[in-house]
Amino acid sequence: MTDPISDLLVRIRNASHRMFEKVDVPSSRVKAAIVRILKAEGFIANYKVMEEKGFPTLRIYLKYAPNKQEVVQGVKRVSRPGLRVYRPYKAFSKRGEAGAVMIVSTPKGLLTDRQAFQAKVGGEVLCRIW
Repeated sequence: MTDPISDLLVRIRNASHRMFEKVDVPSSRVKAAIVRILKAEGFIANYKVMEEKGFPTLRIYLKYAPNKQEVVQGVKRVSRPGLRVYRPYKAFSKRGEAGAVMIVSTPKGLLTDRQAFQAKVGGEVLCRIW
């Protein structure tokens, strides 16, 4: 697999569209940090790191609106292995986009675009989720 972050995002999007209760993905520290941000921003219900067949696995519990509509409407991988995308902190808004969150890899760890703006750190824009 050449892009594990993209794989994580696509699995979450596809499981959400199919109305699955949960989805399992291979775990890593970066994936766990992304899922932690998604939980804090309200895109997923919960997650836990498990060990399955000797390998760490992330079990992600998906979240849906009361009218059975998925919370994750879409995801876009911004920076990818063939084309890295870096932005200074001034490129991020204090408010962020309405309903959308960008996840940024900074020297202070993975942050949302709003957190990166407040901390005045730029970095690699990993993805955008709405």
